[in-house]
Amino acid sequence: MAGRFQTYAEFWPYYLAEHSRPATRLLHVLGTGLALVLLAAGMVTAEPLLVLLAVVSGYLFAWIGHFAVERNRPATFTHPWWSLVSDWRMFFLFLGGRLDAELRRHGIPAGRTAAAERPSSPGTGRHASPGAERRP
Repeated sequence: MAGRFQTYAEFWPYYLAEHSRPATRLLHVLGTGLALVLLAAGMVTAEPLLVLLAVVSGYLFAWIGHFAVERNRPATFTHPWWSLVSDWRMFFLFLGGRLDAELRRHGIPAGRTAAAERPSSPGTGRHASPGAERRP
């Protein structure tokens, strides 16, 4: 499922669907925000440990969200660069108050446990991609 994307435009709705639960998105935003603060502090103080902690915190929060909340495999494993870009995109959409609208635009309910509202892909136990089923 994750390996079929030819363009980033195809990947982005899949990425959003893999973050359908609000708790997963919140963990991503917290991890990305902490990573940004640690990265800035590391650059200002020239402390490489802070830069390393920035990377660790970003992934740690995100992976907790995927494995414990969303119960899916992070897209980082199959599309590392697109996932990184998408994480920052989701972060800035959240900060700008535009993430819910973007989720709805791709047929993903922004509210409660949206993953429960989409059928699973046959035989995978994973949620169907948003392109497979569009809501009006």
